[in-house]
Amino acid sequence: MTLELILFVAAILFGIVLYWRESNGNKLYRVFNKIMYSKELQMKETDTKGFVYQQSFMLRLVFITSLFLVGIIIAQFMLPISVTTVSLFMSMIVGTIVGTYVAGFIFKSGEIIEERSDSLGDIVKETIDKGKDFIEELKSEKKEEIVEEVKKEEAPKEDQKSARERLKDKGLL
Repeated sequence: MTLELILFVAAILFGIVLYWRESNGNKLYRVFNKIMYSKELQMKETDTKGFVYQQSFMLRLVFITSLFLVGIIIAQFMLPISVTTVSLFMSMIVGTIVGTYVAGFIFKSGEIIEERSDSLGDIVKETIDKGKDFIEELKSEKKEEIVEEVKKEEAPKEDQKSARERLKDKGLL
C-alpha cells in the first residue's frame, strides 16, 4: 500500500510535468500526426493540441495507458524481478490523469487571474467601499431607531383617559 501511495503521488507530479511540457510545445505529437495522416488531414501550425494537452478524457486515458504499458514492458525486460503489478499500474495511470487535470486547472485559473488582474483590484476596492457604506447605514439606522424609541417612552401620556373614565363616557358606568 505504501508503494502504491508513493507511486500515486509521483504519478500526479509526472502528470503535471507532462501537461506543462505539452503546453509549451507539442513536437512529438506533430511527428506522430505527420506519420499517421495525409497532408490534407495534418494539424495546422497554429494548433497546440498534444497527447494530453487539450484532449478529451478518453484520448488522455488511451495515450497515458499506452505510455505506461510501454514503460512496464521495458521494465520487465530490464529488471530481473517483477515489480509491476496491476495495482501499481492502475495507480500510476490514475495519478497521471489526475495530475493532468490539476495542471489544467492551475493553468486555466492563472490565465483568468492574468486577464482580470486589473479589474480584480477595482472589484475588491468597490466591495470594500460598499461594505463600509452598508455598515454606516446600519449604524445611522440604529441610532435613529433608538432615538425614536426613547422619544416614544418619554412622551407624556396626558390625553389618555383612565379605563374608568372611558367606561363612563360610553355610558356603561
